[in-house]
Amino acid sequence: MKEFLFTDRDFKEIADLVYNACGIVLGEHKQEMVYSRLARRIRERNLVDFKSYLAFLKKNKDQEFDAFINAITTNLTSFFREIHHFEFIKSELIPVLLKTNKHSKRVRFWSAGCSTGEEPYSLAMTLNAAFPSDWDVKILATDLDSNVLAKAQSGMYTAANVNGLSEQQLKRWFLKSKDGEAYKVKPKLQECIAFKRLNLLQEWPMKGPFDLILCRNVVIYFDKETKDQLFERYANILSEQGHLFLGHSESMGKEHSQYKNLGKTMYQKGSNARGI
Repeated sequence: MKEFLFTDRDFKEIADLVYNACGIVLGEHKQEMVYSRLARRIRERNLVDFKSYLAFLKKNKDQEFDAFINAITTNLTSFFREIHHFEFIKSELIPVLLKTNKHSKRVRFWSAGCSTGEEPYSLAMTLNAAFPSDWDVKILATDLDSNVLAKAQSGMYTAANVNGLSEQQLKRWFLKSKDGEAYKVKPKLQECIAFKRLNLLQEWPMKGPFDLILCRNVVIYFDKETKDQLFERYANILSEQGHLFLGHSESMGKEHSQYKNLGKTMYQKGSNARGI
């Protein structure tokens, strides 16, 4: 017996709200997940069921909608997740950028769906170790969820969060608490990252061009039409030979001829790209 009444109609209304707001598709198999995530909001608002919560949401959109979206969005990440992407950046992409961008000395990366910050900080570690100090290296880190964005911006992590990092990485890039249970990202690593809240389906304030966009484990929640639109928009904001990385369970159809598939969910824009 569930604590709150949750009908199919309630689920459809929630799914429609989420899709219209941010393009995330909630299939019927997500009903249990939606129930557990939103039951907390219902308790917090002292409401009696999902129907009353939806009524409250409509009347108090400015007050509640962000919390509603934050509750639904999934945030699972870790430092240097999908390590082959970072190995490619280090061994293949950075040497090319050091040559192609040597006159401007400017490099721009975008972590689109940065979650709690492990991805952009992993990127910053990789770039900081490779580019000379006089280069203008910047990372844009965006997410829809304001809660995870706040955590990312704080740069605070538990010992469990940083478990996969080496002692050398921890000493170089983090400040350790006296009890060894908390780690704070050093200011030097944070300086090159700008954290911003962004709905990928709305207008983008940035102009680019970006040398690399990481949109990993984000488009898996979108339908084909939304994915295709997003890939087009990414192509428009990438540099001439820019790269786009997707998550391990994501892919791009062959109809996107402006990209070449490099394998392992890595794509490059431009007719001269090295395809497979």
